[in-house]
Amino acid sequence: MQKLENKVAIITGATSGMGKAIAINFVANGAKVILSGRDTTRGNALVTELGDNSIFIAGDIRSASYNELLVRKAIEHFDKLDILSLNAGILGIGSITDLPEDLWKSTLDTNLSSIFYLSKYAIPELQKNEDASILINASIAAYKSFPNHPAYCASKAGSLALMRQMAVEYAPEIRVNAICPGPVDTPLLWNSAKAFNNPEKAVEEAGEKTLLKRLGTPKDIASLALFLVSEDASWITGTAMTIDGGILNV
Repeated sequence: MQKLENKVAIITGATSGMGKAIAINFVANGAKVILSGRDTTRGNALVTELGDNSIFIAGDIRSASYNELLVRKAIEHFDKLDILSLNAGILGIGSITDLPEDLWKSTLDTNLSSIFYLSKYAIPELQKNEDASILINASIAAYKSFPNHPAYCASKAGSLALMRQMAVEYAPEIRVNAICPGPVDTPLLWNSAKAFNNPEKAVEEAGEKTLLKRLGTPKDIASLALFLVSEDASWITGTAMTIDGGILNV
């Protein structure tokens, strides 16, 4: 039996990087998935790759009504909802004094408010099923500061506080956890490196600074995500699990 057989998951940030790898891994393990993202071309291409067990709904994750739509489409297409995998994120690069106010708001809306919106509309459906799960893709930025990333760091720290609150409020019906990746080789990491004078060197050094001497891969993150939403993790909730090659220990 596959780990997610007969499970239905909404996956945000699904068209690239960690979200895409999670979507591929979930479907490979029997899940039906609703894929969320902005890029219609990439979203439709992923549906072609994954097949009939997937649908793509394009939209702006910062919108409450779009998050409500994702839940509605899950019920219309697959009759239920078991899992939320929340991966949408932007960086909002700029120092406190330089960061435009609208970019601050957009970053928090994308990285934090979207978790609230989707959870708000999904929780009544999740409560109908056994072993329902919410998994938030946070970051080691919830614990560690990075130059010119105030909005990103604040939003990721906030996501952990929200995770713990939901874990308390909706136990034992719904397990709520977070993963905190370190430097993973994704477009977001390369965009983040633009905050440094030499982006390519910054990425290279990030891998070298880990205890395991390499960048993480989206597949590394997808493997942990699968574990945390599966029955293998049935006694884990309210936990933020770091997956960073050991870089926080350096």
